[in-house]
Amino acid sequence: MRAALGKETSAMKFVLEYPSELPAASDAFLRPEVIRAVVTAAEESGFSAVALSEHPAPSLKWRRNGGHNTLDPVAALSFMAGVTARIRLLTNLYVLPFRNPYLSAKALGSLDIVSGGRLIAGVGAGYLRAEFAAVGVVHERRAELLDEALGALRRIWIEPEKPFEGRDFAAPGPLWLQAPAQRPHPPIWIGGNGPAALRRVVQHGDGWMPIIAGADMAAAMRTKAIENPDQFGDGVSALRRRLAAAGRDPDSVDVQVVCPHLDFADPSTVRTALAYLDDLEKRGAAWAVVHVDGSSPAAAANFIRTFGNVVIADR
Repeated sequence: MRAALGKETSAMKFVLEYPSELPAASDAFLRPEVIRAVVTAAEESGFSAVALSEHPAPSLKWRRNGGHNTLDPVAALSFMAGVTARIRLLTNLYVLPFRNPYLSAKALGSLDIVSGGRLIAGVGAGYLRAEFAAVGVVHERRAELLDEALGALRRIWIEPEKPFEGRDFAAPGPLWLQAPAQRPHPPIWIGGNGPAALRRVVQHGDGWMPIIAGADMAAAMRTKAIENPDQFGDGVSALRRRLAAAGRDPDSVDVQVVCPHLDFADPSTVRTALAYLDDLEKRGAAWAVVHVDGSSPAAAANFIRTFGNVVIADR
């Protein structure tokens, strides 16, 4: 597959999931000096992007059952942009149904501007019912709101002066909005495993972000299960067929997966993980999200540098 920036042919690219997203990560990863050290280590080690998810109001129950610390992704990624020069900034995922599309377009577009065009807008529907209640959005409308927001986001970015009207909002006349740095707009990557996600990628997306996981995790995230590489490959093939049928180049859309666990003290786990990634790459994966050692900032930085030397430099 070809990468979102420049669409050049290349080996698989790697995304650092910022370590605060790990359930057992300490609060130290929220300190600005630690954020700076971790993300600069990732850039120096060859990571192509750094990612943060979005949970503006997660429940205590979610946190105690495997959830994690959260930062506002636009705020945190903007800080990361200011202490780096090249690494891409990925929202993984930004929940479009939480807010008016104009607010999403402004926030994400501003991040693209202040980073010099480094945003990858990974977006999705969200899944935590209690979180939707907390922000005042009807959970059952999330799919409808995501579809509306995707169309609105692209229109607002491409033609910012033209008013857009949705079911619950309407701009009454011409607007004065800054276009994002990337034209026609930042890459939009869409999360989800089911047919609706593939439809959205074909209609609006530059990337697909499926989750390869068991049925229980898929059910918790309210998506279709993709449980193994064969099912993943079937999904990529289906996406490519639908892109071709819609008159789009199948190679213009990136596909992201999650890198399996690596224990650098155990060479067998490294060989197994790399073989798994090679298999997924042959089936169409172009990017992989990496979960590093989150036991401490020093351990995370060491893992990042080792991953760069052992995995990235060898590809």
